[in-house]
Amino acid sequence: MVPKKYTKTKLKQFRQTIENKMHDINGEMDSIRDSLENTAKGNASLAQDSVYSVHMADAGTDSYEREKGFHLMNRETDYFHHLQLALERIDTGEFGVCKVCGELIPEERMMEVPNATKCVDCKEKEKLNIS
Repeated sequence: MVPKKYTKTKLKQFRQTIENKMHDINGEMDSIRDSLENTAKGNASLAQDSVYSVHMADAGTDSYEREKGFHLMNRETDYFHHLQLALERIDTGEFGVCKVCGELIPEERMMEVPNATKCVDCKEKEKLNIS
């Protein structure tokens, strides 16, 4: 019979892995934030110049880079939030238990995707819309 919960030792390992990922994400978000601030400062000085002195392609590239930065920031923020929820599930004892079938999600999956709430089979069924 497969246990329905991870041991306290395993949960402690998962917590450490999640906290390390969160630390990495914070560093990445700081880098993205710095990049966005530098791009904004560069554009502020251009605003004082004549509109015609800025090449449209350069303006388009700058706009694209800002948009890409905001997209990456949103993605990292969402992932960070999902990791926070995973830490809450560790605290409540729900971590690693599939929300659909109630079985224990394999350790390998939880190490790779610590914010997972479904086992692979249930996730695949969800994607295929199979009940």
